[in-house]
Amino acid sequence: MDVRKAGSLFVLAASVVLFVASPASSQQVPTNVVYVSEEGGRISVIDLNSLQVVKAAEPNDVQPRGIGLVHDGRYLVTANKGTSDVTVFDARDLRLVQRIRVGGNPEFVKIHPNGKLLFVSCETVSAPLSASHTAGGEQDAAGSQIVTLSTRNWSRGRTFTAGSETEGIEFSPDGRALIVANEAQDSLSVFRIATGQRAREIDLSPYGSRPRGVKLSPQGNTYAVTMEASATLLLLDQNFNVTRFVTTGAMPDGVSFDRQGRRIVVAAARAQKIQFFAADSLQLLGEAPVGQRCWHFTFTQDDSKILVACGRSNSIDVIDAATYRPIRTLTGFQTPWGIVTYPRSYGSLDLP
Repeated sequence: MDVRKAGSLFVLAASVVLFVASPASSQQVPTNVVYVSEEGGRISVIDLNSLQVVKAAEPNDVQPRGIGLVHDGRYLVTANKGTSDVTVFDARDLRLVQRIRVGGNPEFVKIHPNGKLLFVSCETVSAPLSASHTAGGEQDAAGSQIVTLSTRNWSRGRTFTAGSETEGIEFSPDGRALIVANEAQDSLSVFRIATGQRAREIDLSPYGSRPRGVKLSPQGNTYAVTMEASATLLLLDQNFNVTRFVTTGAMPDGVSFDRQGRRIVVAAARAQKIQFFAADSLQLLGEAPVGQRCWHFTFTQDDSKILVACGRSNSIDVIDAATYRPIRTLTGFQTPWGIVTYPRSYGSLDLP
């Protein structure tokens, strides 16, 4: 991973907002839209009716990667490469509201099912934290962190000390446990959210290497995990026993079930494919060609299309979710990384 040194000065940066369609800022939360985080320093909004960018913001000193929305769509949150912080934007006009320092190399953000907490994975520890903020009261200088923030006032809460190079974040069906993929340790860590204690460590090394994405099925009885270096897709039951596995295209990253839980979608980045597997048998159902380094994707709210963020192509590919045929490629982005839909939909960074 490309890790830049965190800056020593954190200020509330001025945000330059570019209105592509309309100069007036609506006071209503936008709907039927997709938000794209771009490492080049921009956040773009795509209207799903026209499949065109209708708004963009270029905040000062922000390189957004992980991206998420609070449940009512009012606030958009990004994890920023190089500045060790997350930024909160008002989704109505993309105005920057707040910056919060969280730790070195923050990457993924995910809202808890109760909507009250935001979880941020940070791959490296950049500064010591007080014992009251560290799970178990200890700081693991070699480990990674999962930081929690309140979505009510963006105050910082508990910090979980995870494994090495944390990646995807998921929750148990009852919302009481946090599941984290530890890329460099070939494992999943399971934490009790209420206490911060690590409950279990699941060794995935017999099945592959470098786990990246982890997703719970809509039925709440299965987890899907992608393992990047070995090109493996795993299915685990509620007790984290591996029940099935299959080889995917090269370098699988983002993963998601569809809304019905019948298919699993995988972004095979190096293979330049989006692949569709049967959720019960892991049979390959179909695949669609996409651009370069496509890590994350989102379903449209009506489940008819999938939009894929392709970082090295500087593009968003639009795929028919039923036929797996390419529909359109949107260009002009600046290294797109994350992508989410509102109203909230399924996708590698979206629901559940």
